Amino acid sequence: MSCVRNRAAFLCVVATATLLACTREEPPGATRSEAAEPALIAASASASASSGAGGGKREAALGGVEDNLPFVPAGKKLASVAWRTWVYTDTGSQRTRFGYLRAGATVERREPVILNDGCAGGWYRINPRGFVCIGKGATLDLNDPLLKNASVRPIRGQGFPYLYALAGDSPPHLYFRFATRAQVSAIEGDATFPRALAWRERIKAQGLLPMLEAASTPDAAWLEQKVILKPYGVARRLHYSVHAGRAAPDSGFAVARVFEHDGRSYGLTTEHDLIALDRTRVVKPSSFSGVELGPDQALPVAFALSHGARRHDLDVESDQLHAGAELPHRAALKLTGKRRGVFWETHDGFWVLLDGMRVIQPRTSFPSFATGDRKWIDISINQQALVAYSGKKPVYATLVSTGRSGLADPEKTDATARGTFMIYQKDVSSTMDGEEDRSDGYALQDVPFVQYFHKGYALHGAYWHDEFGKMRSHGCVNLAPRDAAWLFEWTDPNVPPDWHGVLNKQRGTVVFIRP
Repeated sequence: MSCVRNRAAFLCVVATATLLACTREEPPGATRSEAAEPALIAASASASASSGAGGGKREAALGGVEDNLPFVPAGKKLASVAWRTWVYTDTGSQRTRFGYLRAGATVERREPVILNDGCAGGWYRINPRGFVCIGKGATLDLNDPLLKNASVRPIRGQGFPYLYALAGDSPPHLYFRFATRAQVSAIEGDATFPRALAWRERIKAQGLLPMLEAASTPDAAWLEQKVILKPYGVARRLHYSVHAGRAAPDSGFAVARVFEHDGRSYGLTTEHDLIALDRTRVVKPSSFSGVELGPDQALPVAFALSHGARRHDLDVESDQLHAGAELPHRAALKLTGKRRGVFWETHDGFWVLLDGMRVIQPRTSFPSFATGDRKWIDISINQQALVAYSGKKPVYATLVSTGRSGLADPEKTDATARGTFMIYQKDVSSTMDGEEDRSDGYALQDVPFVQYFHKGYALHGAYWHDEFGKMRSHGCVNLAPRDAAWLFEWTDPNVPPDWHGVLNKQRGTVVFIRP
């Protein structure tokens, strides 16, 4: 896929045919009011700011930039009903953004409400920091019907945050309500339902049925909705009878819920479109992942990229190595550094030949920023390898896919930019687009665990390929699902629970990219 290199472009969905346009209206609070300053409701301007997490008090102007200590929750909440509900540093005219919530997120709020011309609905402080404007982007009504539709939250720390699917040869229609069998036949043809049945048998044979069942929603009330509500800020397409046209042929979908209706499986995408899953290819997550290195473990780490590699076990009596079981393809092996001739010992107690393996060796020197326990990420384009360090201690090692143009000029090709950068924005998931290379040009919904480090270049999970260890991307650094999830939680800035993204206001984790 492509890394969108234009800053304005990657913050929204780039138009792909008739799919989505970059015209999402900002929610209230997004535009600064030059004249307005906060006015407290039900509290005086001299009121003490909230209690800190440790129970102490801090005097600060409510709604100001100094009003930034976490508060003790009092059970009052607000919820996001927008694709992005921005969290601001303060409520004044010069406010900037900390990050954002995604539709369905429910967070603790602190009173009093603060009104000004920038937010007629009022500002509320949320944990652990920042202010949210009540209006089209957020609500105090926790029974808002959209919240039920958006109640499935992304899963963090394990792999894919959602179920993913790629458009098939005949892309799915984007339904805005459940159609009757007759309506579906009129729209998609009489062969639709036999094909859907055959598709389900294939899914079962491929072992993917448990993934669909885990995302299933048996609530019959869903089937009765006249129109599936969309979050504020998601593009609305022209409606036909029961659908809004077809998705682009190159679409990738993040699916929050799965429904069975009239013998057919439907998915509710994160943008709240219903798609027939038999018109897609459900993505099986890659089995590949790197390895976390414990306190007594270090490099080298090897990856068994060639088929047929075997473990060798030491016979203590004869002091000889004997060939054992075949290693799984792409198995990650933590090596102790001990050798017996051409064999290397693993931390699991067996021995391996390194022929045909990708080996990440220890560094012989370190950059100047590798001090103390400072976090940084070392990426080698030639090796297609990534190592996360705490100072000089490696803590994680894996294989990646960088730009397919290798060491060419990233300004003229789809090579990955080289140099020293810092992570400045993180999104639990973010919609990205494909560009000129249509063989890898998906319009990709909710790419998982995105970490921007330079212009539009990012570290992120990939659900559209499983070729980690090979140059594959249009410039970004593609990660296997579990690797992306681990790194997202490890790096700075931290994304608070229930938030969907943050903008870095201080130093983020260093990303060092070299040949």
